[in-house]
Amino acid sequence: MSSTVLASLRKLMKNVGYKSRPIQALIITNHDAHMSEYLAECHRRLEYVSGFSGSAGTAVVTENEANMWTDGRYFIQAAKEMDSNWKLMKIGVHGTPTEGAWLSSKLKEGDLVGTDPRLIPYSVWLNLESELVHFGITLVPLSMNFVDEVWVNRPNLEYKPIQSLDIKFAGESSIVKVERVWKVMMEKNVDSLVLTALDDIAWLLNLRGQDISYNPVFFSFLIITPKVLRLYIDEQKITEAIKDHFREHDLPIEIHPYENIYSSLEDLVCDIKKVWICRSASFEIYNTFPESKRFSECSPIAVMKAVKNEVEVKGMINAHVKDGIALCRYFSWLEKTMENDNTLTEISAAKVLENFRREEVDYVGPSFHTISSTGPHAAITHYIPKAESDRALSKNEIYLCDSGAQYFDGTTDVTRTVHFGIPTEFQKNCFTRVFQGVVAIATAKFPYGIKGNCLDSLARKPLWEVGLDYNHGTGHGIGAYLFVHEGPMGISWRPYPDDPGLQPNMFLSDEPGYYHEGEFGIRIENIVQIVPAKTTYSMPSGEKGFLSFTTTTMCPIQIKMLETSMLTDLEINFLNDYHKKIRNTLGPILKERGFTDVYTWLEEQTTEIVKLRT
Repeated sequence: MSSTVLASLRKLMKNVGYKSRPIQALIITNHDAHMSEYLAECHRRLEYVSGFSGSAGTAVVTENEANMWTDGRYFIQAAKEMDSNWKLMKIGVHGTPTEGAWLSSKLKEGDLVGTDPRLIPYSVWLNLESELVHFGITLVPLSMNFVDEVWVNRPNLEYKPIQSLDIKFAGESSIVKVERVWKVMMEKNVDSLVLTALDDIAWLLNLRGQDISYNPVFFSFLIITPKVLRLYIDEQKITEAIKDHFREHDLPIEIHPYENIYSSLEDLVCDIKKVWICRSASFEIYNTFPESKRFSECSPIAVMKAVKNEVEVKGMINAHVKDGIALCRYFSWLEKTMENDNTLTEISAAKVLENFRREEVDYVGPSFHTISSTGPHAAITHYIPKAESDRALSKNEIYLCDSGAQYFDGTTDVTRTVHFGIPTEFQKNCFTRVFQGVVAIATAKFPYGIKGNCLDSLARKPLWEVGLDYNHGTGHGIGAYLFVHEGPMGISWRPYPDDPGLQPNMFLSDEPGYYHEGEFGIRIENIVQIVPAKTTYSMPSGEKGFLSFTTTTMCPIQIKMLETSMLTDLEINFLNDYHKKIRNTLGPILKERGFTDVYTWLEEQTTEIVKLRT
């Protein structure tokens, strides 16, 4: 399949090229026009040409080679999914060149490299362009998407209904949010703001959609001026109910056809003095405006959205309580079922978990495809069980389940790793070190506004001490009934370019792991809320002081996987306090709803532990 697709792409590169000139290399990015992490089926171009289904990747096709760059989350997955026509380029591994460096070594002065300017972030374009220009190689914008031209039976873009989000969940009206944005625009001296990030638009307008699986967003663009908001969207979506929503919020909004965005931007050039181009914007949008009229910075909505308001905070906590009930029912059922049933598989087990979640109030759907993985599959960080790979659960293997849900009042994301039999000493050692990393983050105290990057090594230290590590970030932001991965902050060895600094009421994941290829994987993931810290000493008057985390996720951590002799008093106290909190919060609900067997399981799983001396 990929050989035929590559042949067709190379034919277009030679015969169509750029302004009748052949291009020597084609770049294919895993993005849509909105740079969203999760893609609609019709935007999964990288998967179509290479077979790689992960969310992060960049392909480079030349006359003789086809390479695909991705990060450590996807090394194993990409190697399995791509065929022999493709070479995997491992980002972050010593000796792996960047896309620009590799192209510079393969092409000659005067050669052209082409890509779709509507599907590549302008920051990526500028970096790549600066690498190539030193070698006389030119990066050019293609007028058509070559993958779309060769894609046989490409799925259609389905436009689905949108709905308004009640103020009891949003906590703030749209017009108040817009007024906050207008204020920032005045401070930055810009008279227009172009929004392309779908979660920014959904949050600002208090609307939710279903155009992308697992993500309650809708395809649109939004231009904000001091007097009017111009929404570019499939006009069929704007029902009378949505019009009533706009009127109720007193929003000065105009509706325009989705496909008119680029021509409207061209018209806008003459009418404005300064336009705010957000980091998520494509090069096509960025390049529409002359440098003198561009203001390029992280979207102001991104930071507003990351710091949850009081209603959103309560909603996120409530969503995790409901999720905790479903998770406890699942793991209780799973443990009992595994005693006598050998027919459970990764897929059949995951379906049971979703059914439990579906019974909770205000449940909408999963927040991402459940990673239900056993044995060697658990070592694939973002493994997705499919019919051809579905593996039976076993008492002799580690089972890793990373799952999440969308509720009207919040979004969840939780990973638990369990063993139904007897884990090996090595597995227990690794699990304990991962748990120690979780506690290191959860109990950290740090100055207001510090970058999340500064905390990353705290989680890795227990693993680093014995020569182990993991190839993904330690934490990501999470939305309130929005994207399960939300910026602009995070905790990673790689700095987040627009990290505004950690602030109260941001929610992030805390998820160290360890992956032993071909055998097992371990990850423990909790969602944590940033709160003011209690410290021995106080900061000088006027300074904002220190912050810490409180854990929001409600699901026990399997005690039998821990080597308690390795734990410090702080770590033991953390686990006992955390388990007590879960038991006190979920226990009464389980008993009230008649889940006595689950309550008994919860009591067992949250038994207080003591340190075993060796």
